[in-house]
Amino acid sequence: MMSFWRDRRFWQIAIQVIAVILAIAIAMVLWINVTRNLQQLGIQFGFDFLQQEASFDIGETPINYQPTDSYSRALWIGLLNTLRVAIAGIIFTTIVGISAGIARLSDNWLVRNIALVYVEIFRNTPLLLQLLFWYSAVFLSFPNVNNRISLGGLIYLSQDGLEVLGLRFSSELAALLIGLTFYTGAFIAEIVRGGIQSVSKGQWEAARSLGLKPVLIMRLVIFPQALRVIIPPLTSQYLNLTKNSSLAIAIGYPDIYFVASTTFNQTGKAVEVMILIMLTYLTFSLIISLIMNLFNRSVQIKER
Repeated sequence: MMSFWRDRRFWQIAIQVIAVILAIAIAMVLWINVTRNLQQLGIQFGFDFLQQEASFDIGETPINYQPTDSYSRALWIGLLNTLRVAIAGIIFTTIVGISAGIARLSDNWLVRNIALVYVEIFRNTPLLLQLLFWYSAVFLSFPNVNNRISLGGLIYLSQDGLEVLGLRFSSELAALLIGLTFYTGAFIAEIVRGGIQSVSKGQWEAARSLGLKPVLIMRLVIFPQALRVIIPPLTSQYLNLTKNSSLAIAIGYPDIYFVASTTFNQTGKAVEVMILIMLTYLTFSLIISLIMNLFNRSVQIKER
């Protein structure tokens, strides 16, 4: 009997069982309190409102939408808008972050210090302030679409937004993507710099002894080894970018949070709408974590 109580495996399982029971108990208490408060207010819990007519317009719709459509379709529009911000933001911020991180270690004094100034400014400035700057001080100060600014015939700037190689971004979407990209990219730059510096100097010397050029040394030798250090904190930044996209409401971009807020104001279904928002961001976060964990596992050293 004494050996049973001293068994480490028993206590590991027991603690996990107790934690699960406590979590279920807390969830039940919260649910009982919520339902009781809703009953006292005369509000019935349910998602029937999703089939009702939305009766509000959405400024940017990737698929067909009319104010006569249901709340569920309106929320679907917001979900798609959030999804394209998250995907495009992750791609752009990865490019910016890796470039700035490598530039922080450049032998060129000017390149190294430009990267340093970029990191310090964008990392230490509130994201909301940056979004308002890009939207109000930059895009709204551009001329109208009839007098738009052309940059080499490839990029066009106007109050209506940004056009690059035929791809059009509204001013709200462009400001949101630029703000998220440069803000998150500053953090990723430091992650990349730390990952590269974690690779031993012997790897650099061995690569140079083979006659490899600096670009090939970085691409083929150093960076693949640095990925083992870079990926875990990089995952956190991707998650932060996705969740920070909810600040789009400050500049009027209709993401899932923007549409859900309008839905809540019109229906009064606060609990149901908050549940939908939480499930949305939770799903995004779990998918990103799963993909990055699989990628992280593929770059780790396989021991035999």
